[in-house]
Amino acid sequence: MSDAGTRSRGFLFTLACLAAAACVSPALALDKVTMGVTGTSSDVASFIAMKKGYFRDEGLDVDQSTTRMGVNSIAALAAGEYDVAAGAATAPFYNAVARGVGVKVVASVSSAPPGYGHTILVVRKAHVASGRYAKPADIKGTKVAMPAPGASATATLNSWLVKIGLTYSDIEPVFMAYPNHVVGLAGGAIDAGLTAEPQASMALIAGDAVKIAGDDAMDPYHEAGVLLYGPKFTQTRPEVATRFMRAWLRGVRDYNDSLKDGLIAGPNADEVVNILVEMTDLKDADIYRKMGPQGTDPNGTLNVASLKKDLEFYRAQGWIEGDVTVEAAMDGSFAERAAKSLGAYVKKR
Repeated sequence: MSDAGTRSRGFLFTLACLAAAACVSPALALDKVTMGVTGTSSDVASFIAMKKGYFRDEGLDVDQSTTRMGVNSIAALAAGEYDVAAGAATAPFYNAVARGVGVKVVASVSSAPPGYGHTILVVRKAHVASGRYAKPADIKGTKVAMPAPGASATATLNSWLVKIGLTYSDIEPVFMAYPNHVVGLAGGAIDAGLTAEPQASMALIAGDAVKIAGDDAMDPYHEAGVLLYGPKFTQTRPEVATRFMRAWLRGVRDYNDSLKDGLIAGPNADEVVNILVEMTDLKDADIYRKMGPQGTDPNGTLNVASLKKDLEFYRAQGWIEGDVTVEAAMDGSFAERAAKSLGAYVKKR
């Protein structure tokens, strides 16, 4: 190639850099980031950032692998096997923080603004038909499925029970993974389930359950899902961690653009649904269009009051084993810096 051609390519590359959120020279190696994901719709922002090249825009090579939320992902973060993971501020998480593992809650992943209930309380349809369940107080004495002791869903249910004049001790908790809720409702092993989407919609569509309430009504703006950073990531690679957050928030904002009237029905809904179908085990686009999508703050801002309320509930249940505070378990600075560099979010109409 001639010198003029080389100069022309360099000029065009510079213009492209100026127009993009970040610019990485093709000659430079990408920074590797390992991430644990659940492989469900709650990871939608990460999937969008991956498929649309936002991570690469920030000079990152993100390796996503499916993990089970909970102690396994916390241990992997603490050991440096993961830099980032999707998760929740559960009782086991706070117990790990109390032991000094150094894992931090860094951003909001899933909340429940009005109209966006992503975790649904459903009851067996047979109980409604027989009159066993006719009003909220009839939940008393029933077997209610939730994912695990000290999971964020237990705090959501407790908030709703208090609202209707009951307590957590008035129900019989049954702990099982969300996909098993669908089977349990169909077979009669459980009476009700506080079930995340898309499993809740699957049970409703099958005709085995009736919706009682979404978490947006049970505990509005509840901090159900969070993004977690491992200590090695925050302490030894803070600049990379900030770049990751900026790319991830671009995915969050694209996802927010897809939301309309309590559904994935916004201007870019087709794109988001197609990404979910490609990146998750659920290949039914129709369910994604019908289910209640999660709310996600476009700046990743955490609802600290919600986190504190959950921690106190876990403590009251005897699930907390050490002295720990929400403040010791979180670091919102990465999201703050990333959101500031991206500028104010304006939803597409």
